[in-house]
Amino acid sequence: MRCLTAPADFNMARLRWRCRRGMRELDVMLTRYLDRVWATASPSERDAFMQLVDLQDPDLFGYLVGRATPAEESQRAIIACIRRLEP
Repeated sequence: MRCLTAPADFNMARLRWRCRRGMRELDVMLTRYLDRVWATASPSERDAFMQLVDLQDPDLFGYLVGRATPAEESQRAIIACIRRLEP
């Protein structure tokens, strides 16, 4: 008999996989957000995070290290949240 994964678990696993990037620094920052904030994030915060995950690595890295600023306020809020998370 085959064990099926619950949809929520499957979606979280897919999201965690999408957070795996070409840069280790991005992997760490994005998965830290998933582990510490995602469960309590509002739907709009989750949407903003998903938009960030869709960005190219250089753009996302620029936002996270402060070299650039996203145009969307919701994305700026998530970036600020990710930056405040301690290692």
